[in-house]
Amino acid sequence: MQWETVIGLEIHAQLATKTKIFSGASTAYGAEPNTQACAVDIGLPGVLPVLNQEVVRMAVKFGLAIEAEIANYSVFARKNYFYPDLPKGYQISQMDDPIVGIGHMNIEVDGHTKRVGVTRAHLEEDAGKSLHENFQGLTGIDLNRAGTPLLEIVSEPDMRSAKEAVAYMRKVHQLVQYLDICDGNMQEGSFRCDANVSVRPIGQEEYGTRTELKNINSFKFVEKAINIEVERQIDIIEAGGRITQETRLYDADKNETRSMRSKEEANDYRYFPDPDLLPVFISEALLAEVKAELPELPELKRARFIADYQLDLETAGILSSSKELANYFESLVKESGCDAKICSNWVTGDLIAALNKQCLNINQSPVSYQRLAGLLKRIADNTISGKIAKQVFEAMLSSEDSADNIIEAQGLKQITDSGAIEAIIDKIIADNPAQVEQYLSGKDKVFGFFVGQTMKASQGKANPGEVNKILKDKLKR
Repeated sequence: MQWETVIGLEIHAQLATKTKIFSGASTAYGAEPNTQACAVDIGLPGVLPVLNQEVVRMAVKFGLAIEAEIANYSVFARKNYFYPDLPKGYQISQMDDPIVGIGHMNIEVDGHTKRVGVTRAHLEEDAGKSLHENFQGLTGIDLNRAGTPLLEIVSEPDMRSAKEAVAYMRKVHQLVQYLDICDGNMQEGSFRCDANVSVRPIGQEEYGTRTELKNINSFKFVEKAINIEVERQIDIIEAGGRITQETRLYDADKNETRSMRSKEEANDYRYFPDPDLLPVFISEALLAEVKAELPELPELKRARFIADYQLDLETAGILSSSKELANYFESLVKESGCDAKICSNWVTGDLIAALNKQCLNINQSPVSYQRLAGLLKRIADNTISGKIAKQVFEAMLSSEDSADNIIEAQGLKQITDSGAIEAIIDKIIADNPAQVEQYLSGKDKVFGFFVGQTMKASQGKANPGEVNKILKDKLKR
């Protein structure tokens, strides 16, 4: 039997506020355990939550970016369950009246564009964290994350492969960073997802029984976990078994999913409106204000890069993949005054390769756009050749010197004096009569030999254009 995979993702994006969603406690990462959990976060009797206005603006900003319905009226509810790192015995979330309603996002997989529906995006508080590593037979509880603001983004079950799920997750990751509402740091838990996975016979409209893969925090693991879970479900069904609706964990070391607990339904959580929080009303004035703050979004920026800079689709896609990289590229074009394609080649080639090698992002680049612009100017005015420029760039990666200082200190200026180049070429021609004879007899490939010997003799400093011109004059048939 042929099977179809059905996938929906629930993405949790930690909102980039300085304080928590219902208290003034800090959200800074890396503090000592339980030093950033105030009375509100740990649910002491008599304390009252106060909604952080900034989280509302961030949720609205996301909703507008995905062309979603924004609720004029939304309500916070209590989601009741008992777990050691949930001190109140309930989580404040949204159920019936989320702040962001139906929207959509477009993804691209294997050259095809697909629209993925977004069911809702609602605000909620995070729970604390259970720690097991340093406790023999015990569990430690760190409540620093308790009350951290989250935007839970729930997709429709529109994805049909792990590859599509990863493409969608990457698109959401890119968007929340463009909007400056989430730093997207997966290692720190700022961006993670739950994947709802089921299979059904091809052609069947009814969905199969789904399982939830919980708290996956990397694109690679999302793809692996989904593929492994799909394979497990098909094996069970084809062997005559039934899929149990449950929550499962992905074990990256063993590359397997394993049961965590039975999957709860909404009524198991006994949702009801939180009596300590008033409903949220979104005015038209606030919508207009937030809409005016929206940046140029990735798809529009990519289209503009193609139109304004005559870049190909792939290059424009790379440069617009993050707002910071796009800003670096445009600043480089402006600062250097060079052709945009030359700038894009250096950014997507040498610069990104160097950053990847050192596991750095563009904000951590050891070469600023100003310094790289200085290097490109020296290529443009023929001070150095493109080959020498790569040598200068390597030196710039490990120092703070400008391109001009490195060129001067290492004596890398290009030889443009045609007399000096001619003298080098005359000697090479005189020393290689056999190769001259081969070229004159019609073996054009030998021309490259003379170019190479000239560049070697000049230590790469001879102007390539002059070298080619003089050689052609000297080797006339």
